[in-house]
Formats: sequence, structure tokens, C-alpha cells
Amino acid sequence: MAETQQPNPEFLIKDEADLRALFPQTHGMAQIKCLDHLDVHAKDFIARAPFLCIGTQTLDGSADVSPRGDPKGFVRVLDDKTLLIPDRPGNNRLDTLANILANPAVGLLFMVPGFDETLRVNGIAQVTRDPALLAVLAMHDRSPTVAIVVNVQEMFLHCAKAFRRSKLWDPTQLQDRSEMPSLMKMMHDQTIGAPDDPDVMDALDARLEDGYRKTMY
Repeated sequence: MAETQQPNPEFLIKDEADLRALFPQTHGMAQIKCLDHLDVHAKDFIARAPFLCIGTQTLDGSADVSPRGDPKGFVRVLDDKTLLIPDRPGNNRLDTLANILANPAVGLLFMVPGFDETLRVNGIAQVTRDPALLAVLAMHDRSPTVAIVVNVQEMFLHCAKAFRRSKLWDPTQLQDRSEMPSLMKMMHDQTIGAPDDPDVMDALDARLEDGYRKTMY
């Protein structure tokens, strides 16, 4: 394997002034488009979104991004400044929730299938177990254990360039999942070692799929 080339320290950007000197000044609309609340367009976008990514940080600044997904409109708009996000069953690492308790600043990126634009929301989050709020988020008669409440500090729409470059929604760009090993195979390779017996591996894959069916909510 070829040696990885490391960045030459001579060309590292040291401060914001050096960074901005490399780029033209942003245009006026980009400067004024940020709102401190959810307007009618943001609410409509969130109502259509079945997926978001939430960025959090630990107290010492270690970063994490986690996906959240459900039927469209799963994130509830409580008012012009407040969002409610269900925490569905997962692997119980609780990275996002623990980070919020340590450092409540969060960034959200909402996506809608077929839309090349995204919606970005930055705010301050809390974790709640309020039964009245959790009941609103119930799916298949199961309420989440907790939910994330986000006080909106900044909201703006993001242009389509990244999605158009990536062709994310283009059906002709779909990749064959079989070209990579299954999730269970990769996780075992990365930890305790994957079994050589293909029947055992198939059983592990089947167990994961069964777990998906039984523990989505």
C-alpha cells in the first residue's frame, strides 16, 4: 500500500482571515437568509422530511453526527422556536443524548427525498421524558423513552449544489449493496473476527434483520 501523503504544513490555513482571503466575498442573500425562528417554509420542509442528521459535541469538543429517520413529519414543530425529535430504539450507545447533556449546542440537517435543497437548523437542545410530549411521538402504540427538544437559534435553507454534484436521488447512481460485505460481516471483522462458516454468517445476518423487524419502535 502506498504511503499516505500528509498535508504540507506550509499550506495549512492558520486563521479565518487567511481562509477568507482565498474566496470572493459572499453575496448579499447568503448573508441575510438566516432567521432565528421557523417560518412557514421551514415548517413545510420539516413536515415533509423523513430524515435528518444531528451534529453534537462532547464537553471537550469531540464531534459526532447521527442519523434520525421515521415517516415524514416525524419531527414536530411545537412553535416557531421549538422542535421535538423522537429518540427511537437503537444500540443504546446514547452518543447524541449524552453529548447534549454535556454540550447542548446542536446542528440539524433536514432532507426530503427528491429535493436537492436541504434545511439547516442550529440551536440549543434538551433531553426530556415528559409523558405528554412522548405520547405525541408514539408509533405503533409505543412512545420513545426520551425525546430531544431543540430551541431554534438559527435556520436557513441550503442550496442544491452538493446534492446535484453527488446525484444522490438519481436512480441511475444507485450502487449494488452486494459489492460490500454485510453490516454484520464488517462489524465482526472490525471487532471479534467474522466466522469462516458462511452458514453461521448467514444466521448472524438473519438475526440482524429479525432485530430490525422487532425493534424499530
